[in-house]
Amino acid sequence: MPPESRRIARVLLDSPLPQLDRLFDYALPPELGDVPLGVRVRVPLRTAGRVIDGYVVDIDSEDDADRPLSEVESVVSAVPVLPERLHALARRVADRAAGSASDVLRLVIPKRQVRVEKAWTGDTPAVVPEAEALVRAEDIVGVYDGLGAVLETGGRAAVEATPLIADGVPAWALLLAASAARMLASGRSSIIVVPDHRDLDRLLAALEDLVPGEAVVRHDSRQTNPDRYRAFLRTLEESPCIVVGNRSAVYAPVVAGLVAIWDDGDPLLGEPLAPYVNARDAALLRQEHEGSALLFAGHTRTTDVERLVVLGWLQDVRATRRVLPRVVLSTPQEMEQPTAQRMPSSAFLAARNAAAEGPVLVQVSRPGFSPSLVCAECRAPARCPHCGGPLGARHRGAVPVCGWCGRGASAWACPACSSTKLRLASSGSERTADELGRAFPGVRVIVADSAHPVERVPAKPALVVATRGAEPIADGGYRAVVLLDGPRMLQAPDLRVAESCLRWWSNAAALAAPGAPIHLVGVNGAAAKALATWNQAGHARSELESRAPLHMPPTTRVALVQGSVPAVGRALAALTELALPSDAVLGPVPVESDDVPPRVRALVRFDYGAGTRVATALRAAVVAEAVSGRGRRGRATKSTLSVRLDILEPEL
Repeated sequence: MPPESRRIARVLLDSPLPQLDRLFDYALPPELGDVPLGVRVRVPLRTAGRVIDGYVVDIDSEDDADRPLSEVESVVSAVPVLPERLHALARRVADRAAGSASDVLRLVIPKRQVRVEKAWTGDTPAVVPEAEALVRAEDIVGVYDGLGAVLETGGRAAVEATPLIADGVPAWALLLAASAARMLASGRSSIIVVPDHRDLDRLLAALEDLVPGEAVVRHDSRQTNPDRYRAFLRTLEESPCIVVGNRSAVYAPVVAGLVAIWDDGDPLLGEPLAPYVNARDAALLRQEHEGSALLFAGHTRTTDVERLVVLGWLQDVRATRRVLPRVVLSTPQEMEQPTAQRMPSSAFLAARNAAAEGPVLVQVSRPGFSPSLVCAECRAPARCPHCGGPLGARHRGAVPVCGWCGRGASAWACPACSSTKLRLASSGSERTADELGRAFPGVRVIVADSAHPVERVPAKPALVVATRGAEPIADGGYRAVVLLDGPRMLQAPDLRVAESCLRWWSNAAALAAPGAPIHLVGVNGAAAKALATWNQAGHARSELESRAPLHMPPTTRVALVQGSVPAVGRALAALTELALPSDAVLGPVPVESDDVPPRVRALVRFDYGAGTRVATALRAAVVAEAVSGRGRRGRATKSTLSVRLDILEPEL
């Protein structure tokens, strides 16, 4: 290197400011020695007069030594926590979502733990499944037609999981564990993403019998900071492993041979932090870039996945021998009965007969005793006099409590008719358990909800009243399943309400013992027929067809643009050059808030082919707004414009 040359580091700053979402050049002083790519560094931020963390993405040399450059202050750690593959993934995800790469990296790279880092050797020996376990894994994979070829060739598939439970482990968990074990045996890593801790525990139980424990790397929010950092360092090693965890596990920096997502319709897989990318979309981008096998498994099919199946981008994989649950719908006579009769006679008799043999599952929509109250005279909803939130009762005769602010309303009076009497308008899990306990004398009643978590119940007579998603596994499966509150669930003002209800019902039905009756109470129509015929994919396809003329997701992408009136106006003006359809922009309309200046929001609908151009234009608008919003001393002020892509509910 000529004497006048100098080393420079291109650094990605760990900052949420959109104008800093690019690589910055810094001079590397000789005293720092060799600086590996991907390490953490501390660099000065000239405009704010402070020092900030960053990652070294590239190292180069330049002959223009006279160009003024700030120097890297220090190397925080010699561990390369940002390998090139992780940076490339973060950049692709951020660009698609009109966000910042540092926001994506903040989800996957934990804070540094010095003691953990010093104890880390980085040379974990490779492990493979035992021969007997591998044979079992091959048998499980072989149950699904064409799945083995997908795993071998790095294909992409939507897999319909069978509704069976073996030794307390669901079939879907065995399926994904077997697929990962097969990858591990071939020397490749896997990433399995699940929505919540219940699914994670069931997946870990399935892996216990198939792969050595040291090959499994857990990644979830229940871990302590040292454990999470230790697990992250393990994913940086060359030795293959199986990463299992929640939504952010999809970014694990392993060289993945398989990325699998269970139940992609669960809202927990949607990231609530910027740039708000769903794990499903991140997995799609990762597979396209890295060429790993990709599986979307579930008892139901989301419209997002079905769209890719229709396009031929995903292969439809099903079991060679399908085992269908026995679903019983309400008769026309039962549908005409008064709504006060919550459980019709057929479902009641089925539950009573099954409860004599083993556990019976009763699914309800809400936790608590009575989540909502109404005026006993005029039936007007009871609202909190302080904040306007809904009033509910924690038990019979209890003082009404607001569901928003938690205040009691002992002196409540109806603003419409001045009555002081209240009536229970809904039944939560606790009230349902109380009513069924009196209707089933001598039968144990178990409540399973967010306040009373239950993971497993024995094969003994019992009534298990569970909210949707909190259903425990029963040894040998439930002898009967009763799905209540279906009409109430379907009334939610949600574009995907039928899709969500079908997912809740199907996941509960999958917990039943083979041949056990599953009663869906008070519901008819397309969703009920899809459950009865176990044709969730057909329901998803019909939903797609109905949304296409309305340009609703996922047939099109939708962006939400929100901010001050001038900022939103400038952002929408930047889109006029993209030749979008005349009806692409909806709004802007005012946002109900106390913000000054007032805020508005607009929706932008666009085809997938225009995604890159729209995201680039909106991101440029966000950066321009952030740069123009500096105070007198050059300090950045709060941005007046925000953009969120791929929202699920395109409502103004």
